[in-house]
Amino acid sequence: MKFARLGESGSEIPVVIDGDRTFDLRPVTSDVDGDFLAGDPVGRTQEALDAGTLPELADADSLRIGSPIARPSAVICIGQNYAAHARESGAEPPTVPILFLKTPNTVVGPNDTVTIPRGSEKTDWEVELGIVIGTRAAYLDSVDEAEAHIAGYVVANDVSERAYQMDVSGGQWSKGKIAFGFNPTGPWLVPAAEVDAQNLNLRSWVNGEPRQDSNTNDMIFDVRTIVHHLSQYVTLEPGDLILTGTPQGVAFGGKFPYLKAGDVVEIEIEGLGRQRQEFVAWEAQR
Repeated sequence: MKFARLGESGSEIPVVIDGDRTFDLRPVTSDVDGDFLAGDPVGRTQEALDAGTLPELADADSLRIGSPIARPSAVICIGQNYAAHARESGAEPPTVPILFLKTPNTVVGPNDTVTIPRGSEKTDWEVELGIVIGTRAAYLDSVDEAEAHIAGYVVANDVSERAYQMDVSGGQWSKGKIAFGFNPTGPWLVPAAEVDAQNLNLRSWVNGEPRQDSNTNDMIFDVRTIVHHLSQYVTLEPGDLILTGTPQGVAFGGKFPYLKAGDVVEIEIEGLGRQRQEFVAWEAQR
């Protein structure tokens, strides 16, 4: 079972993909949002599938793919969570999770065009496993409690502008992370029970050339540790998105050029799907 949202931006239809068939979820929910994710989404959807109350969406393949979750209340990110990436960035692996934020309007469809910020010379890619929260989490007492609060997992590209992140940041990374569209997400939300989150291959390519190739088992802080740790500082709400860090192989490491207009980035995570974005130059709005 995979949840998705199809259609034009702002008018997406919630769907469930079951095998090779796509079904309209609107008899069950108006959107794949926090309310839906907090209310047994898998059980309710399976019941509707079994009862035959979800109409098949015949034209699904012709529709734009949106982010598989409606705009979250928060996008919380973990930095330098793979040791090799930390070292290619010139830092030692952290001893506690590094936190920064993206804004909700960074979350767009997995294949949407991404605009390089005005004046940017250091726009970068980062394939990341995204955690989607299913039930509110605050002050969890143990790491073991974290799993019950995870609805599922998504592919995310934590697009970054490194000069804004590092050179004019004042010590905070978010300036380089919050440009509109800097978080292509999806194509699907896969329920947590169907994902071995700590054994997923993740890869990226630029113009067809390999860049990143790693596995989530190389994370410094695993997904349960991340959710538990964050819950000590922030109340995580249903539908919130947590990005868990990226492995080595980004432009910031010095081996590859930064992105320019016309470049195409592709990323994928085993079992969670693949994305493709063309990067375009900023133009003044008329």
